[in-house]
Amino acid sequence: MQSGVHKFTIFKADEIDLDVRMQMSEIFTEGFSQWLGYFSKDKNKIAKAFAHMFVLNQFYVAITNDKVAGMTACTDGKTLSVRLNKKELRKHLGFFKGSMAGIFLKKEFESLFENFPPNTGSIEFVGTASEFRGQGVASQIIQHIFENTPYKEYVIEEVADTNTPAMRLYKKLGFEEYKRKPLPKKIAKKNGINNLLSLKYMKK
Repeated sequence: MQSGVHKFTIFKADEIDLDVRMQMSEIFTEGFSQWLGYFSKDKNKIAKAFAHMFVLNQFYVAITNDKVAGMTACTDGKTLSVRLNKKELRKHLGFFKGSMAGIFLKKEFESLFENFPPNTGSIEFVGTASEFRGQGVASQIIQHIFENTPYKEYVIEEVADTNTPAMRLYKKLGFEEYKRKPLPKKIAKKNGINNLLSLKYMKK
């Protein structure tokens, strides 16, 4: 095994005797900080606000010493991997920002694909806890998904073209770009992202 890479135990998130929600939410908060900063600058508050949303039977988690080192969802493209609860969001973020989060992020996170191809898995919410980065966590979870789910193809939708570590990882795993969506100039300038890339992997 190459240096810096550790072996983690991969579980379905609903099959492990450990309350994983808050740890998953901390990983989510870290990974999506550029989108979530508007709702609060307090990362702990954000993590508490979103801990409710994970549909655990759609997620795989990498565990070491009772810690969630990383997570990834894999769905059939017709099932949601997260469900937002406005009441829960308002409780942690306040009425106005909680309502805004419920409206904007529902559109972002709960929109299912139109005409999603059969025999295809959708890889979503790939994230690694900061202390475990560079240790092969995401690779191990995605390999586990390839080996333990029935799909022939897998897609990852809308990866930012500026997310070089993610693109490097996905290409190493065998994903290839099949579509790119340019962002409107105004948004591109603000986020520093020019295109959102869609990637595909086919089992050999």
